[in-house]
Amino acid sequence: MTPTVALAGNPNIGKTSLFNELTGAHQHVGNWPGKTVERQSGEFEEGGHRFAVVDLPGIYGLVPVSAEESIAVSFLLDRPDVVITVVDAANLERSLHLVAQIAELGLRQVVACNMSDVAARRGIEVDHERLGAALRTRVVPTVARRGEGVGEVRAAAAAALSRPGVQPLVVDYGPVIERYLSTVVAEVVENAEVAALAPAHWLAVQLVAGEETVHERVAALAGGAAVLEAAARAADGIADDTGLDAGLAVAERRHVWVHRVAEQSAGAGRGSLWSQRLDRVLTHRWLGLPAFLAVMWLVLKITTDVTAPFLDWVDAVVSGPLSRWAAAGLGASGLGGGWVEGLVVDGVLAGVGGVLAFVPVLFGLYLTLAVLEDSGYMARAALVMDRAMRAVGIPGKAFLPMMVGFGCTVPAIYATRTLDSHRDRLLTGLMVPFMSCSARLPVYVLLASIFFAAHSGSVVFAMYLLGVVVAILVGLVMGRTVLRDDDPAPFVMVLPDYRLPNVRTVWTLVKQRTWAFIQGAGTMILGASVAVWLLLAIPVGGGSFGDTEVEDSAFGAVAGAVSPLLEPAGMGAWEQTGALMSGFVAKEVVVSTMSQLYGGSGEPDGPAPGFADDLAEIGSGFLDAAWGTVKSIPGLVGLDFTDVDDGTTDAVDGRIRASFEQASGGHGALAALAFMVFVLLYTPCMAAVAAFRHEFGSRWMLVSVLGQLGIAWLMAVLVFQGGRLLGLG
Repeated sequence: MTPTVALAGNPNIGKTSLFNELTGAHQHVGNWPGKTVERQSGEFEEGGHRFAVVDLPGIYGLVPVSAEESIAVSFLLDRPDVVITVVDAANLERSLHLVAQIAELGLRQVVACNMSDVAARRGIEVDHERLGAALRTRVVPTVARRGEGVGEVRAAAAAALSRPGVQPLVVDYGPVIERYLSTVVAEVVENAEVAALAPAHWLAVQLVAGEETVHERVAALAGGAAVLEAAARAADGIADDTGLDAGLAVAERRHVWVHRVAEQSAGAGRGSLWSQRLDRVLTHRWLGLPAFLAVMWLVLKITTDVTAPFLDWVDAVVSGPLSRWAAAGLGASGLGGGWVEGLVVDGVLAGVGGVLAFVPVLFGLYLTLAVLEDSGYMARAALVMDRAMRAVGIPGKAFLPMMVGFGCTVPAIYATRTLDSHRDRLLTGLMVPFMSCSARLPVYVLLASIFFAAHSGSVVFAMYLLGVVVAILVGLVMGRTVLRDDDPAPFVMVLPDYRLPNVRTVWTLVKQRTWAFIQGAGTMILGASVAVWLLLAIPVGGGSFGDTEVEDSAFGAVAGAVSPLLEPAGMGAWEQTGALMSGFVAKEVVVSTMSQLYGGSGEPDGPAPGFADDLAEIGSGFLDAAWGTVKSIPGLVGLDFTDVDDGTTDAVDGRIRASFEQASGGHGALAALAFMVFVLLYTPCMAAVAAFRHEFGSRWMLVSVLGQLGIAWLMAVLVFQGGRLLGLG
């Protein structure tokens, strides 16, 4: 059986860098069993043996305050073969609380004393031998970002595995606490099943401190009730004698022990002056927020503008050369020109393109996030935004996914992984789709230019503002009802030193997260694309399968059946309903569908290009995309709402105006405004739905989809009917 190595440590001390160096390319990303918390695992070989490494969520101790920390405690209770605990050599005392508790648990442990270079620059000298003796474990100095000491850590883990047993560390909690702990220890020893769970003294400490994970496990064992009663009495006695909550009293005594060990093992140093100077600005009460908004705006612009040329290139390659090659291949096999070609080209390849088109956007997002995380700025961002966002019921880091949502909902949903608890990730995920993604912008521009030409900019801005307001209202309602957090986790954030991002760490994070999107969302997007194609191919009012007009297809029939539901919002025409239905595939499709329904789209003239021409097109398109990316970098400021080509003609615009006027009974402008509101608030594209399902499960996906449809319908009706009552439009 492959031995298991758990990698533990506080957040922001280089644990991810050490994991990457230990495992190299042998890494796997998934979710913990029964959880939606990301789990990273990998493997390494040492001394002819293979070890499985599991990277635990960042924790400060074994008395958890969040679901992620409970996962780590549960995993350690299952007693992995070895624990590699990462500590910050420059802030040794803070890190040793976790090391001491793992040592008390009696696990085989290796301490990776990371950031030794930072400690040296600050004049801190760590006596690794003396520290190891106090903790009864091997302490290895490392600089994980440069791979220094990683080989010694592997060797130490293999050597620890060969030790037959480990004597648990016993921290002296002082005469008062130890007197009460001894009564719990005696009760644990009397009950064999409980005693087999973990060392008796460690169990007593955890139960007296009120650790819920251990409490639940003990309660399920024979004799557990008696042990829990003894722990409750001991906790009350400690509180009475010390005047402190038992958990706080235990933590205070452990701090005294840890302080003594750290003082004996490391000299005092000096802080990082340039980090402190930067923090005076970036975490300032008034300057920190503008600085954070500027950074997040840069992330948004990189995610949307800088990656846009490559998004267009991927879409052009799939819809152009790849589609032509597929059609040629089917033609050569005798299957061309019919419904099979339509299924492959318009169904399967369109679905593949829908997945791949988001890859450049995701890559840009994950690259900027990884750089910010590894540089140390993300901790500052959370600190700056925490107070404002907690008014809504979510932590400060939730502002980042919401900002990214203005670019694209898909990466914004995946960006919720930066949040610490499942509840915060879910609540933020429910709010993100109301941020107006860039794909909605062409719809606003088209209708605003037709119906509100003199005020089109103001109308577009109002759509963005309305999305923010609705998102906040949804967050307030959900955060105080279904997702109410009666016992919110305290805000604990360690500010690491600023540092240059490690290329390997950044690349690993970008690669893993991008591939997770392709795997998780691809299947659903492909299936939805094929389903939409089938609806367009099935004839209802005449024609043959795969060769029928839109209004005579099942798609047109469904649109006609649904359109009465939208009549209260002034959108009773089946063309309008059909355009909204197509928006489920991608919001950009709304404009192209309207262009097709109201004007038709001709076939390209001239012979199809040859294979060499296609290769030249792919190559030149890539170079154009690269040059477009380079040109977009100096323009990372503001949004140009007018620089959007909606792809329609004056004739099509006239037909759209006439259709809205007719369907709304002469209130075309109001109906157009209601249409824009519906586009803003209703279910996002199928890629976003797939991402939401991948992150939060099918049940919450349905809640999100149906909730957004309901809110969109209600708001559109209010806009149209309210405007009519006020005599507008």
